[in-house]
Amino acid sequence: MDSSSPGSSTAFSVSVKHILLSEVLSVTSVMRKNSRWALSTPSVTSRDSTLATSLGLRVSKAAPNTYASGHGSTEQELMAGFQDLKQLVKEIEDIHSLPLSTLLGPFLSIIRSPLSTGPITSAALTALHNFFLCGLVHPEAASLQSSLTELSSALSSCKFEASDSSGDEVTLLKIMTVIHDALCSSVGPKLGDIEVCEMLETVLTTSCQMRLSEVLRRSAEGSLHHLVRTVFARLYDLDPEAEELKLADNGDLEGGEMKMSVSTTGPLPEEPASSEEPTAEGENNVSEATPVQAEDQPLETPSGPRPAYGLPSILELLRVLINILDPNDQAHTDSTRLTALRTLNVAIEVSGTRICDYPSLSVLLLDHGCKYLFQLARSDHPIVLQTTLRTIATMFETMRPKLKLQQELFLTFTIDRLAPPPAPSTKNLPLAQKALLGTPRPGNSVPSTPHLGPPLPEFDEKVPATPRLVVPPARGDTRELLLETLCQISRHPSFMVDLYVNYDCDMNCENMFERLIEFSAKGIFPVQGLGGQDYHLQNSQFLCLDLLLAFVGRMAARAEGANEQWPEHSLRSEDLQETKSKKKLVLTGASRFNTKPKTGLAFLEENKLIYTDPNEPRAVSLAKFLKNSARIDKRLLGDFISRPDNIDVLKAFMELFDFKGKPVSEALRELLESFRLPGESQQINRITETFAEVYIATKPEDVKTQDAVYVLTYSIIMLNTDLHNPQIRKRMSIEDYMRNLKGVNDGTDFSSEYLLNIYESIRKREIVMPEEHTGQLGFEYAWKELLARTRQAGDLLMCNTSLFDADMFKSVWRTVVSAIAYAFITFDDDYIIERAITGFRQCATLARHFDMPDVFDFVVVSLSQATSLLSDAQPTQVPNYPVVEVDGQPVTVSSLSVKFGTNFKGQLAAVVLFNIVNGNANALREGWTQIFEMYQTLFLHSLLPSRMLQMEDFLGGTSIIPLRRSHPARAQPRSDGLLSALSSYLMTPYGSSSDALVPDATDADIENTLCTIDCISTCRLDELYSQIMQLEPDALVTAVRALEALAHERTVARLKLEFDDVSSNLGAPQSSVYALPYDPASVFLLEMMVSIARQTPEHIAEVWPIVFEHLSALLSTSTQYGILLIERAVVALLRLCLILAERHTLRDQIYLSFDLLARLPPSVASLVAEQVVAGLTLILTQYPGIVHSQTEWNVAFALLRSTISHPEAARQSFDILSNIATDASQKLVTPDNFTGLVNALDEFATAAGVAVDAQQQGRRTQSLNASNSPIVERGRKAIDMIADLKKFWASFAETAGMNKAHIWRQFGLPLLSSLARQSSNTSRELRHAALVHLQRILLGPHLPVDENSHGQIEDIFNRVLFPLLDELLKPQTLMRDPLGLPETRLRASALLCKAFMQFEAREGQTADIRVLWIQVLDLLDRLMHVDRRDQLYEAVPESLKNVLLVMNATGVLAPPISPEDTRDERQVSLWAATHERIERFLPGFLDDIIPAPPPRPQTPAEAAPAAPNS
Repeated sequence: MDSSSPGSSTAFSVSVKHILLSEVLSVTSVMRKNSRWALSTPSVTSRDSTLATSLGLRVSKAAPNTYASGHGSTEQELMAGFQDLKQLVKEIEDIHSLPLSTLLGPFLSIIRSPLSTGPITSAALTALHNFFLCGLVHPEAASLQSSLTELSSALSSCKFEASDSSGDEVTLLKIMTVIHDALCSSVGPKLGDIEVCEMLETVLTTSCQMRLSEVLRRSAEGSLHHLVRTVFARLYDLDPEAEELKLADNGDLEGGEMKMSVSTTGPLPEEPASSEEPTAEGENNVSEATPVQAEDQPLETPSGPRPAYGLPSILELLRVLINILDPNDQAHTDSTRLTALRTLNVAIEVSGTRICDYPSLSVLLLDHGCKYLFQLARSDHPIVLQTTLRTIATMFETMRPKLKLQQELFLTFTIDRLAPPPAPSTKNLPLAQKALLGTPRPGNSVPSTPHLGPPLPEFDEKVPATPRLVVPPARGDTRELLLETLCQISRHPSFMVDLYVNYDCDMNCENMFERLIEFSAKGIFPVQGLGGQDYHLQNSQFLCLDLLLAFVGRMAARAEGANEQWPEHSLRSEDLQETKSKKKLVLTGASRFNTKPKTGLAFLEENKLIYTDPNEPRAVSLAKFLKNSARIDKRLLGDFISRPDNIDVLKAFMELFDFKGKPVSEALRELLESFRLPGESQQINRITETFAEVYIATKPEDVKTQDAVYVLTYSIIMLNTDLHNPQIRKRMSIEDYMRNLKGVNDGTDFSSEYLLNIYESIRKREIVMPEEHTGQLGFEYAWKELLARTRQAGDLLMCNTSLFDADMFKSVWRTVVSAIAYAFITFDDDYIIERAITGFRQCATLARHFDMPDVFDFVVVSLSQATSLLSDAQPTQVPNYPVVEVDGQPVTVSSLSVKFGTNFKGQLAAVVLFNIVNGNANALREGWTQIFEMYQTLFLHSLLPSRMLQMEDFLGGTSIIPLRRSHPARAQPRSDGLLSALSSYLMTPYGSSSDALVPDATDADIENTLCTIDCISTCRLDELYSQIMQLEPDALVTAVRALEALAHERTVARLKLEFDDVSSNLGAPQSSVYALPYDPASVFLLEMMVSIARQTPEHIAEVWPIVFEHLSALLSTSTQYGILLIERAVVALLRLCLILAERHTLRDQIYLSFDLLARLPPSVASLVAEQVVAGLTLILTQYPGIVHSQTEWNVAFALLRSTISHPEAARQSFDILSNIATDASQKLVTPDNFTGLVNALDEFATAAGVAVDAQQQGRRTQSLNASNSPIVERGRKAIDMIADLKKFWASFAETAGMNKAHIWRQFGLPLLSSLARQSSNTSRELRHAALVHLQRILLGPHLPVDENSHGQIEDIFNRVLFPLLDELLKPQTLMRDPLGLPETRLRASALLCKAFMQFEAREGQTADIRVLWIQVLDLLDRLMHVDRRDQLYEAVPESLKNVLLVMNATGVLAPPISPEDTRDERQVSLWAATHERIERFLPGFLDDIIPAPPPRPQTPAEAAPAAPNS
């Protein structure tokens, strides 16, 4: 026969018939070795029936067909079966034509027979194994299905006498092998569900038999896993709908035959108590529920082809595996559960997501599977815990969409279990850790979700705790294992998004995303009291960090485009976000309600969560909220709705339930599960009465009245307590219950069946009120609620979308960044540090993507603390650090450069910080403070790029900010003007003072300094500084404001602090002004601030107020700061004015600045005068038309006048004034600046007089004059220019259309007043020049005076001449120039007389000049008698004589006429006053000069009035 036959294996080159006969020989040989089998002879019953028939013998019909049945009751029959088989196949070439059951029958009889021994059974099993290998058993074999049925039955009920234990276990292993052959070979799909269940039960039970050796059990378990993979792989080939329909149609038809169970006990085969391998009876069963047919009863062969195994057997296997996991079932040990757990894990791994297509399988896993797995996750057995967690992780991996609430429960439990013990006071914790220990968000506990972990910490807005199985916090390996599982579950890119969408945006779920992030962040910080080795604690921290970094990394990837589209069929993302917002309000409202209902209701109404529908009664609206909100404290809810003033709410609350058609016990159960029944009897009575009213309205059949419902309700409450209270020993019977309710139903009894149903309902299922039970009962109740919610919650929505990333990141970024920063600072592992750096960069990316500057600020603050470049107290005095030369470059070896060079973590932080800020500067806000603080620190230690150390001025270009001062802070000004404000400083910024000791720098210090320099170079500080100039307005303003705050702290704030300290130490303020010592950092900050403002002229309007505020604060108290700082402030102000000049809307700020500079104290003004003039010159040169109004000119002139005390500055200022006054082509002199120009020139002339006076006081040098003194020269020119300004009067009248009166008042009088003042100048040269110009103008033709306006004439005398003469007559004036002043007085007196003659003694004078004339006489009197030796004594009478003659000639002054006086009253009074006044100092002078005319004849009547004049 050809060995190639259907199903034959290529492993055999001989014929199948040969193998069959060889295996028969092998089995019978082993049988004959046994003494009992050796004596056996063939029985007549075993003869071939064909022979009996051929001989005409009658064959009994009752004789069993041992070939077909495979049964043998005796050794002879078993042996005869093989003999008959040999004879049968002897003459047949193709044994495949024979029924397979005939070929296998003798072997199966041996396996089944209790008479067999271990070696015999082993040989038979080996034969079956070879039959599978050689192809004897193949899919096309005749009677294959019946043969497989017999094979399954034989293997599941295999019996043999015990021998040695090792041999028996070999036999059991061979059973596993044959089952594997049957189920996993090509004939496996031909097996039916019953056969598969039998085989799987056999292998499962063997793997769970604890009395078997470990090797055997592990081998059996390995076989079991292979079988399970094969079985569950069929799920991919089956049609889910068809299988589910078949399962529903068959119901329990095959349930009895397919029931599987597992026993872990029973005697071993060799024990004398039973010589059999565990049988199908009692505890000896390998498979307790497998029916074993009697030996004399043949197996029933199915009449038709049985369907291949499918969903029923898979479902049964899954049911058995899950039932073994029940932790409350004492029949199974942890070892058994381990086997079931590993097997279940294999099943889930193989089936994958396909298992979700079969509702019967997924429901089993979702309910009991998850329930038992989650309870096993509390196990203290490390292997059980590890295996359980692996299975849970696998289940979430494959069935996550169906496990929405189960995942929420597991995550909640895991976080609770991992939560550290209550933290100690945060008083001494680091700042970054305090940021993570804020008040937890309210409402994180969902009452209808069972909690397996420890109670959550008390929240400020507390949500009532849910019953839970309390377990201690996980420690050591357990903690690490839970964290590893958490990381494994969360490895999906969309995991955090899924949490946020499915839980945080679900009104009835916890905020799992926020809670997991918060837990992960807290887990990075060290926790005391968890025990375990440092390695475990650190690894736990690493795992928590990994969770956070994975979250940040995935969100960053989505921001870069690696995201999915939101499913169209799902809820709109906007709706979810709205739910999230509303959830926050609901949580807050519920928590406030739980604290104080009145406050909570007010909050809910204010936020329109209740009473929103005007057509809906308020009680109904409130009742709906209370019923549907899982966050309300159920105990408080029961108390609230049962209050007397809330009856309407109570009734509306109950009317929300659908009690129609429900038994009263079930209606009451539904009601009492929604709130906690209060303890007060009156409240219970209200609830019961209202329930009776609502329930009777549904018209129940068995209850007649409302009172009957009321009594029945009370009885059910009492019955529930009686039957389930553990303290009650004697339980109420049904008879007692019926007896208590006699005649209650409107005078009649309730039906016995009705009351029995109520009694049984309560007895079997306790009415569990919320928060009434804890422990297992509470968990069971909560689990039931979870399943009820599962039906409403729907599937878990999974989508790696970026729609919610902004909201997610905004809610947790501070926590995340704090944790990453702590990890970066604390951990030393290079990989962790690298991951943390990546996390920082990704956070920065997200912050830029979501436009969240706060994140950048927080990152900068966090990293800056790690750099060690921030110092709480910056020294103002910079020590002398050694400077060494490296590669031709000077290097300052400072304390910071040495320390920072050894701080690798700080260097990393600095590089990461500046790399993040570079390119993201526009997103930075508050973080600029830290950036500039680090700049400041680096500056003080000579570590900044040189271009950032330069300061510009108007005189010497650029210079370097000096780090220290080597001369007194404020030098006395010198009259020769050769030194500027910097003359008191040595400009040696990075050198050392010659009088201080410089420490030596070691090689190590130099190397560390070079490391620091390399790090700073890598940070690209100058690049960031350049980026500041390109900032957007908001960021730029914030940066400048940060600089100003730092500068303010080092100047204004420090001044106030130190001044207060000095004052308090000395008891009272000192008379001298306290001044701060030189602080280079304050100059550096000022220079940086101004440099930024200057290089961003387009944003000067936003930046200017900030900078000006600081400059104003410095300049308003300029004497209390170092002069270099004040000089830099002056330069800064003027440089910014150059920019302001380009903005018409900001030009008013220029004059505020000028005014501020003009008000500097003289001691300061003289030191900064050169810079002021240079800056002002530049402004006026570049913007000549910038000064317009009189006010503006006055401010500019005031600024120029403030520089007069400085020789060089005065020269430049005078040049400006000279240019204005003399440049006629430009027409620079205008009505607006005329007066100011006169006053400014006047001050230059005055300054010349002061200089001359000072020189004369010394009396050691020659007199100063225009030829030998620039000051006097400028004074002389100033007077000439003042006088020359008279030429503009006419042009003003023409161009501006001004009248003479206005020109006189505005321009003429100030000019003459100035000349009059300078006519008393100490310098004789200036004095006489001024007097000459004054006389020329007064007596010249261009004086804009209206002769008819006596007021203007009076101004000439009262405001010009009289003050001049008064000043000249003062003794102190004479002392300035005793030799030259008499001449001046003489000239002035002459001018007075000439002016009077021109303006007052003219013909036609009609004004009353008496007062003015008397004043002139008074002055002449004083001039004449000031010094009788003076020329005035003779000159005054002569001048007076001329005046009197002119007055007389013009008729102004007329002597009396006799006998008849024809003078008018004015002439009479003037003559009388003149005569009286002259007589005092020149008696008879008037009469001599103007004698009375000769008397004419007169009548006596005319003579009478003339008598007084005679």
